[in-house]
Amino acid sequence: MKSIFVYIVCLFVVFTGFSQAPADSLVLTKSGLPVVFKNDTLFFVHSKIGPYKPADRVNTINRRITSFMKDSEFEPDSLYLLDSEMSTDIWWRDRVLFSVTDLDAETENMSRKALAEKQLTVVKEALNKELKSKSIKNILLQAGLTILVVLIIYFLIKYINKLFVFTRKWLINAKGRILKGIKFKGYEFLDTDRELKVALFLNSILRWVVIVIVLYLALPILFSIFPWTRGWAEKLFGYVLDPLSNVLTAIFNYIPNLFTIGVIYFVTRYVVQFVEFLAGEIEKGSLVISGFYPDWAKPTFGIVKVLMYAFMFIVIFPYLPGSDSPVFQGVSVFLGVLFSLGSSTAISNMVAGLVITYMRPFKIGDRIKIGELTGDVLEKSMLVTRIRTIKNEDITIPNATVLSGHTINYTTSAKELGLILHTTVTIGYDVPWQKVHDLLIRSANDAEGVVKSEDKKPFVLQTSLDDFYVAYQLNAYTENPAKSAVIYSNIHQQIQDKFAEAGVEIMSPHFGAIRDGNMVNIPSDYLPKDYKAPSFNVSGLGNKSSEK
Repeated sequence: MKSIFVYIVCLFVVFTGFSQAPADSLVLTKSGLPVVFKNDTLFFVHSKIGPYKPADRVNTINRRITSFMKDSEFEPDSLYLLDSEMSTDIWWRDRVLFSVTDLDAETENMSRKALAEKQLTVVKEALNKELKSKSIKNILLQAGLTILVVLIIYFLIKYINKLFVFTRKWLINAKGRILKGIKFKGYEFLDTDRELKVALFLNSILRWVVIVIVLYLALPILFSIFPWTRGWAEKLFGYVLDPLSNVLTAIFNYIPNLFTIGVIYFVTRYVVQFVEFLAGEIEKGSLVISGFYPDWAKPTFGIVKVLMYAFMFIVIFPYLPGSDSPVFQGVSVFLGVLFSLGSSTAISNMVAGLVITYMRPFKIGDRIKIGELTGDVLEKSMLVTRIRTIKNEDITIPNATVLSGHTINYTTSAKELGLILHTTVTIGYDVPWQKVHDLLIRSANDAEGVVKSEDKKPFVLQTSLDDFYVAYQLNAYTENPAKSAVIYSNIHQQIQDKFAEAGVEIMSPHFGAIRDGNMVNIPSDYLPKDYKAPSFNVSGLGNKSSEK
């Protein structure tokens, strides 16, 4: 009975001792905790390292073995030992698989390095065995996946081709219904046939683009199936994903600057619109500013608009992407130098155009004379002035030339004061000046285009008393300078008719005759019917002939 009691007490002590032990001791054997891989015990872990208990070390080793086996580039034979003061470590590349401590070696009654070499050999054999068992399965699986991907690519390309064949037929049928050519303001850029050709060409280009994209996306998928080509797959994906990722990141980071640029632009835009409204009101005469002429409104608005947008660009410039890069700065300097060297003449014309605008020497439609050129103003821009002569010749004159010379404006005071047209005739001393005045004024009054009001009557000035004749200048008003050439012609015709009817000879150009019976210088239609011309000898024509 005593022996039975002692046996029961021993069992109780053993049982209570195990129940109070840590959970890890339940799986402990006399050799430690096992490291199991594929139901095969590789080795045992006996001691802890720092805060890591044997169970923690076992879990870490199992996790790392699983991670290494998933890596397509892992080879068990590439594992190696590396000694340190505290342990001998088993490494693969720059990663530790597990460590062997002195306590582990003491438990196994071996040196630390010998135990590490033994465990390394066991791990290599187990992992190589697993890789060999998987190699056939992996090859079959990879081959199956490759065939599947190829079939998917084949059917994708097949149906892409069918889709674009359908779109080609649709484009051909759309000729004349949807494809009617491209026209803009009466000009036909493309007729129906050419538009169809362009559409079919774009359809073909788009088809090849889609096919190339599909192939480009399929190749990394194919390469990723095989371990030895997965690097190529990453590179191919990187060629697309990296730039796309960089672009998206740059856009996202640029949103605050974009918001700032938008605010500056819209503020400038609405300020310019307000200035444009004021300019329109001034031009129409609704808004009157003392000393500011309505015809200044439009060019002034153009100047203010340019200055406002130039100021806007200066403010926005620092917010533009790449504005602080040397390339951007170099391009800016190059454009500045190019502009300064190549546009000195253009700048001088622009400055002259600005000065002419505020000098107001003429307006659109005015009859002017610049140098030896006379015509109507067609266009007045910042660079040039265009006029049209009475012969319908369009002449372009640089504004610098206009500013450097003198300009005669025939239109400015024509409506209010009237433009005075003048012409000179020379009459002999034998004709009374009163009669000449009367004939000239009657000629002007009968000429079409001459003003006949009381305050703008034609008048005659005797400009010189020459040796053989008197110079009479006829002055007549007109309110239509654009027809001055026609009015001059009408006046001259009337002068010829009136003087011929009165029997008065016009001594121009410097006509002289010997009064020995010569025929008078009057058309025969105006001579009396009973007039008999005596015989005579013409002395001649010339300047300042003597009369005998």
